[in-house]
Amino acid sequence: MKLNVHSIITGPFQENSYILSEKLSKDCILVDPGDEAEKISYFIDDNNFNPIAIINTHAHLDHIGAVTEIKNKYNIPFYLHSAEKQILESYPLSCRIFGMEVKPVPVVDNWIHKAGKLTIGEFNFSIIETPGHTPGGCCYLIENRLFVGDTLFRGSVGRTDLPGGNWDILEKSLLYIMEHVDLDVIIYSGHGKETNLRTEKEKNPFLISLKSHLN
Repeated sequence: MKLNVHSIITGPFQENSYILSEKLSKDCILVDPGDEAEKISYFIDDNNFNPIAIINTHAHLDHIGAVTEIKNKYNIPFYLHSAEKQILESYPLSCRIFGMEVKPVPVVDNWIHKAGKLTIGEFNFSIIETPGHTPGGCCYLIENRLFVGDTLFRGSVGRTDLPGGNWDILEKSLLYIMEHVDLDVIIYSGHGKETNLRTEKEKNPFLISLKSHLN
């Protein structure tokens, strides 16, 4: 397939809402549509894309704020790891804490229960379970692109001081990525610019400190 990746920065947290489109069929999958559903929908419609699913790396408020509206507009299923249920249910409280509009809690159509393959239309993903930032955090690998949510950033890693976060578990997830993901795979994070594992192993202070565990 001819895969194109589009990033739309949304909401006060400047979250990357991704649209993965297939050039010929115009089918697309949304990853972490975090906010500003109208902005995302306009981009979809303006490019004549055909949305077929929403998949989320995790369920923090800045990653799910546009899910319900987009899901209902295009009548498409929503995928999320089952260990994110508690994070998902805390969405209204999280919105009130941060002073944001409380939108309907997204209804999950397909719960992900384990790592493995996920095929939606022509899109073939490998699910990598990467808990730590949240209990059910996942990364999605498709071709040479890895969507990591808030597990890993350019020059940093996900925070673990929010409910459900655990630094020791995140370390294990990062070590797994360092051992099993190709160095030149493009990493698309929930915030900030894309990067690759080769660069992060050389320059990311958190990954540099973890290197000793691999020796």
